[in-house]
Amino acid sequence: MFRSAAERAIVTATAISGTLDLLSAFLFAGMKGNSPARVLQSVASGPFGSTMFDRGARGALAGLLVHYGLMTIMVSVFVLAVTRLPALLRRPAITGITYGFGIYLVMYWIVLPLRYPAAFPQTGAWQVTNALISHVLCVGLSMGLVVGRILRKG
Repeated sequence: MFRSAAERAIVTATAISGTLDLLSAFLFAGMKGNSPARVLQSVASGPFGSTMFDRGARGALAGLLVHYGLMTIMVSVFVLAVTRLPALLRRPAITGITYGFGIYLVMYWIVLPLRYPAAFPQTGAWQVTNALISHVLCVGLSMGLVVGRILRKG
């Protein structure tokens, strides 16, 4: 099914990290009274604009595709890095956590402020904690562990 361990690592880590990230987003948004569909529409609004909020299930589906597309890119960059620098796989949890923190910095201090300058960066304790949990633990740690396990097995 997969041509290489790297390909298997990308698909598996994208599925796991992407799903954990979404579940985290759904949980934190739900605590504020927002639905999972609204979260996904918000993701879709990044590249496609605020009309995604008016598109119902289609806007949510677009957000789901955007989310997993971005996650595939993030995981692919991670896999490329650890295959070029195999020493990073000696401690996949630390490598993943560090990468997740890097993703947080890029998303919350560069990408989102450029797209939504009135709303970002967010510096409140709740917002920072939420973002760090999602990116460092749900994305980075899970990515490091999954990729490390698959690539070390071959």
